[in-house]
Amino acid sequence: MSKNTDSTTADPGLSASGMTQREVVQSLTALLMGIFVTILAGTVVSTSLPIILSDLGGDQTAYTWVVTSTLLATTISTPVWGKLADLSNRKALLQFSLLLFVVSSAIAGFSQDTSMLITMRVVQGLGAGGLTALSQIVMADIISPRERGKYMGLFGAMMALGTVGGPLIGGFITDTLNWRWNFFVALPFAAIALILIHKTLHLPAKSKRKVSIDYAGIVLLSVGVSLLLIWVSVAGQQFEWVSIYSALMVGGAVVALIAFVLVEFKAAEPIIPLSVFRNHTFTLSVIASIAVGVSMFGTSVFLAQYMQLARGANATQSGLMTIPMMGGLLIISTIAGALISKYGKWKLIMIIGSMLQLAGLYLLGTIHYDSDFFLVSLYMFILGAGLGMIMQNLVLIVQNGVASAEIGVASSGIAFFRSLGGTIGVSVLGALMATKVTALMARKAPELQAAIAALGDKGKEISAALASGNMPDAHSLPDSVRTIVESVYGDSVAYVFMVAAPLSILTVLAIVFVPNRELSNQTRQQRENSEAATALSPGLEAVEQNVAEVSEAVVAVTPSLGPGNGKVQRQDTP
Repeated sequence: MSKNTDSTTADPGLSASGMTQREVVQSLTALLMGIFVTILAGTVVSTSLPIILSDLGGDQTAYTWVVTSTLLATTISTPVWGKLADLSNRKALLQFSLLLFVVSSAIAGFSQDTSMLITMRVVQGLGAGGLTALSQIVMADIISPRERGKYMGLFGAMMALGTVGGPLIGGFITDTLNWRWNFFVALPFAAIALILIHKTLHLPAKSKRKVSIDYAGIVLLSVGVSLLLIWVSVAGQQFEWVSIYSALMVGGAVVALIAFVLVEFKAAEPIIPLSVFRNHTFTLSVIASIAVGVSMFGTSVFLAQYMQLARGANATQSGLMTIPMMGGLLIISTIAGALISKYGKWKLIMIIGSMLQLAGLYLLGTIHYDSDFFLVSLYMFILGAGLGMIMQNLVLIVQNGVASAEIGVASSGIAFFRSLGGTIGVSVLGALMATKVTALMARKAPELQAAIAALGDKGKEISAALASGNMPDAHSLPDSVRTIVESVYGDSVAYVFMVAAPLSILTVLAIVFVPNRELSNQTRQQRENSEAATALSPGLEAVEQNVAEVSEAVVAVTPSLGPGNGKVQRQDTP
């Protein structure tokens, strides 16, 4: 009765979205550039922050907020961008978020004090949240889930490239030019992406309808998540974990999030429709994403500390030493994505990836300060390979498993919970590591005091530096003291990975129980048309049934019309 909805188009030069193949490739290139500049902006300043804050007269609090402000803005805004993508023009939103990112980055490069820098980092985070959510949502408009696998692999590879390249580029720029150029380096890529999106991205026009923005939901979600993320970011540093400040912040976050849930039940267009959690694919993918966030963000932080504090590397060297993990993510995510697109099978690949993630974290939990670096590199590669097989593909299976009208909010939801899990995970694991360092230092106190006493006056300076609680500059310590400090930090980082490993069991179980839904060959617009046709089919079937009943009634009464089997007889007049 209807045409095959999986067919693309009669014109072989056009994709399923109605764009030419060249336009699709150019648009995807722009989206990949957008992801790259987003990751680059977050990592390029990591090695330069001490110099930046020294130049701007900032303190430790400012140091924390330069990093936290961007992460907060990105995390909070991601689901808002996703919902707006379901309600309005996605191309215009993508261009606006990219423009927001470009302008704020440029202004940040001219910062005269830390307040100006932090403000621009917030705006930068808002733009980054839009790019993170919208780039993958727009992919659903122009590429079917079956073909999207290989491009999701490229997204994972680009994230790995930005993560490992950012600190190296930032350190080089700061040493050779000026730290301000860290904020300008991504602008050419962003400008090219903006031009390509404007000229080549052609999305289906959305039907005109009245849009209701859930302002109360936006405010309550922002307040609840902000309080929670600020608490886990500063607790244990500016105040104790168990304190009146913790009680106020956690209590405020809980009240705001409960109010958010109540508002979402009644909102006409909720920011996060709670009905989407009825979808088993989405709910299980959220659980998996939280654990993936801990693995992705946590390992990048604690591996850098391991390289610097347990192996005596400087900031640039530590970035180079973590290349095996990013290499595993980059290479394997590309291969896994290509295999998914070729064969249309994702379940086994993602189960293997989740098990590799678990194995990689466990193996990193066995390392010491003097472990063979080849083994450490192998363990990092295994973890990176596991993350590469599941991180972006979680978005793919969610986009394939929810209704077309919910693709935006579901895609951004996965990114939101991954970022939320990573932020909370890093803070909690960081607190556990600090406790472990203190315990191991106390256990090795006699040995450490003996080594320091043998150094005379220099030993007093080292003792005072270690007693301050600040992270030591391991490679500048005398050998006798350095060996002890490196062993303490090496074992503490390993402890963190061992604690994080059981969380990955949730990823394995979640992916095992995700429904093994076949990947569709339809773009988002084709799915909307197909779902609309399905919604109309009961009415069409009723009409067909009525026609059939009338036909049967006509056949039943025709014999009574006279001889000739119901034919009207011609009568000749005399």
